[in-house]
Amino acid sequence: KTILPAPRPHWVGNGFHVFPVFNQLAFTAELSPFLMLDYAAPKQFDATAERRGVGQHPHRGFETVTIAFQGEVEHGDSLGNRDVIGTGDVQWMTAGRGIIHEEFQSTAFSKRGGTFEMIQLWVNLPAAHKMTAPKYQAILAKQIPQVPLASDTCAANGAKPLGSLRVIAGSYNG
Repeated sequence: KTILPAPRPHWVGNGFHVFPVFNQLAFTAELSPFLMLDYAAPKQFDATAERRGVGQHPHRGFETVTIAFQGEVEHGDSLGNRDVIGTGDVQWMTAGRGIIHEEFQSTAFSKRGGTFEMIQLWVNLPAAHKMTAPKYQAILAKQIPQVPLASDTCAANGAKPLGSLRVIAGSYNG
């Protein structure tokens, strides 16, 4: 097993100050099917009229899953999708055979300023699905089921759950 050194943050565009969590393992077979994971730790941004983020750029053959913890992420793409996700929401983009998109802190968030925090996971598509049609979907926080986490001991004693898990895709315990 390898212990990875703490990643150094870098800017993605002018709006996302991210830590590359998988660091030097990004884009390796060891991490597959995941390609990379960028975490934008809580950061205070002053109010501005400037757009903060990343302008139009292409993606192909993978999916991006973005979770907004604080602040708002604005998405636009070559399919005509335009959307803003806020605290607790998820943006799921399938690049498939190719899409051009942009992502910024939302215009409203930029105007008021505040704390921004998010995470983005890139997931490689299997070879058979690399040329699938691109698509975008927002999954709002209220649409994401929460499952209580409890140990057998908690359940036997009627104790409070240890926490909860948000199920963004798939299922948990059944």
